[in-house]
Amino acid sequence: MTFSFWPGLLGLFVPLAIAIWIWRRHGRRVVIPQDGGRMRAGRFWGGSINLMQTMPAIVLAAAILLAAGPRQLSVPQEKRALTNIEFCLDLSGSMLAKFGDGTRFDAAIVAISDFVDQREGDAFGLTLFAEKAVGWIPLTQDPSAFKCAAPFIHPRNMSRSIGGGTMIGLALRRSRQHLIAREEGDRMILLISDGDSFDLDDGQDEVIARELRADGIVVYGVFIGDGVMPAETASICTITGGASFSAGDRAGLKQVFDRIDAMKVVKMERTIADVVDWFWPFCIAGLSALTMFILSSFGLRFTPW
Repeated sequence: MTFSFWPGLLGLFVPLAIAIWIWRRHGRRVVIPQDGGRMRAGRFWGGSINLMQTMPAIVLAAAILLAAGPRQLSVPQEKRALTNIEFCLDLSGSMLAKFGDGTRFDAAIVAISDFVDQREGDAFGLTLFAEKAVGWIPLTQDPSAFKCAAPFIHPRNMSRSIGGGTMIGLALRRSRQHLIAREEGDRMILLISDGDSFDLDDGQDEVIARELRADGIVVYGVFIGDGVMPAETASICTITGGASFSAGDRAGLKQVFDRIDAMKVVKMERTIADVVDWFWPFCIAGLSALTMFILSSFGLRFTPW
């Protein structure tokens, strides 16, 4: 326990002096003469009366302690450790291919939305890419941003601004720029694509993977459609410490996202203890002493007759 204004504790000498005076004073004892009787010292009642008359000094001491600002450290709490997750979504023309009762794009949007709901407390961003890459949603902990974005990012609407190719390397570098701007929390890219990328040829996949790993960014790749994740993209996932998956239908896509959620376990971290006011013990002591003094005034006192 500490005090915000410790010099105020010097005022405790006043109630201490009052208490000493009460217990050491003389002349307050009342003797009732009785013929042939033996006089008792009356120490019990005298001590009880002195104790009750010390109560105002205790109330004053409690007030001085409260004025000095008693404080203590709070109990450290646990909170969810933040993970910054950047979705890297392919909007090339092939994402309009049929996938279940919709398109690959539709399935990807549903999977992303469900994943965001499962990871409440994390921060999410969205990068869209085809021939070009554009950051669409900055990292945020508001999941409604993804639900509102879906109607505006359909590949048909975005084809003029970002083209129709597949530039995964460019998209990963753009996502990296968004993530390294956040100093707090882990960093993760969740790449969703259905194609191959020529900008990962000639060893560029390894170069990009080492850049991401140096910044503590883990990449998880999800390939939508028939076939498997291209070797270059899978290599980036492996080097950064992530993994790559393939999903041939909607059920498989949901299982992939559930598996990624399980692999990226939520971490809990203890917060630093805060200094908080600690008034209640002194309030209780002062109120108790005041109550006892008031009750004792109804009868437990010296009677000078």
